[in-house]
Amino acid sequence: MSLFSRAPLLGVVIPAWGVEDYLDDCIRSLLAQTHRRWEAVIVDDGSTDRTGEIADEWAHRDSRITVVHSVNGGLGAARNLGTVQVRGDYLAFLDSDDVLPPTAYADLVAALQDSGSDFATGSIVRWEGDDLVEPPWMRRLHRPLRGARVEDRPEILGDVFAWNKVFRRSFWDSAGLTWPEGVRYEDQPTTTRAFLAGRFDVLPETTYHWRIREGSITQTRASSVQDLADRWETKRQSLASVRAYGSAEVEEVFVDRVLAGDLWRYFLLVPGAPEEWWRLLRAGVLELWGQRSLVHSGLPPVHRLAGWLVEEDRRAEITALMEWVATLDGPAPRVQDVATGDWRLWVPPSVLDETTVAPEALALRDHEVTH
Repeated sequence: MSLFSRAPLLGVVIPAWGVEDYLDDCIRSLLAQTHRRWEAVIVDDGSTDRTGEIADEWAHRDSRITVVHSVNGGLGAARNLGTVQVRGDYLAFLDSDDVLPPTAYADLVAALQDSGSDFATGSIVRWEGDDLVEPPWMRRLHRPLRGARVEDRPEILGDVFAWNKVFRRSFWDSAGLTWPEGVRYEDQPTTTRAFLAGRFDVLPETTYHWRIREGSITQTRASSVQDLADRWETKRQSLASVRAYGSAEVEEVFVDRVLAGDLWRYFLLVPGAPEEWWRLLRAGVLELWGQRSLVHSGLPPVHRLAGWLVEEDRRAEITALMEWVATLDGPAPRVQDVATGDWRLWVPPSVLDETTVAPEALALRDHEVTH
């Protein structure tokens, strides 16, 4: 680039609903970006608190910020509305209760300028109390890559977030990308389609500070029937895209490691869940893993066993298993078979009669055995 060429314009879409306590911090982090050439649209998604007023105040203060006030349509609809409104060579999505580190957009845009890729993704940290912690699985996924295709690292499909990425706007439009509307967990189907359609850069740098709020979607979600129905729907959409892509290797990694990744949250809820919820949990597990079984998945051993019990419709035993696991200080105990030398989970007979369980549902993998 010549000395006089202008930095590329980045369009930032900020959906906002009920975030009067967080929006100021979010916008301040945008103003603090070392990449200065951006325009942002805040989509006030029918907020009933002061969110809309705070957004308007920021728009008065900085001409790069505009506000759209809409009726409440949910996160996907707000993002889609903002995408239509915002200009730019590049496109980013920023959730209004989160915060950007100062070099986030500079790092992502610089990678794309250098590589010519369709989008770039960085790692994230999340607040745990007062500390910012990088999830170990994000660090593993974000070993550096440039100009990659999904075959180069199929597990990257587990990086489902909308907001740690910058997209080339021409790619976003030509690939026909939008966010699903009227359903929660809207990030995964769209990020899956992006990874399947484009070339991408993977950065080890942290490009996002994620706040998991008490009472937010992420917190209140898992125990309701509608929530679980939404989760199955977005998993179904994502799997359909992967199957249409046509790579057996990518599909196997996706089904075992990505699609199964958050099921442990739902297994923990089996004790005390209504019967309708249990039936929906089992139906989804059989639909998505019935051909292959969760015993082959990337879940931790005790949750592979839980998945097998769901498949077998053994609700009383998964309930007992989850209640027992909740009392443990560390991983579930392991024992070695004297005859074969193989290691497996050990579960007390009062919780589960192991003689009624398929051996593969109790088996441990080499890396799970601690001698």
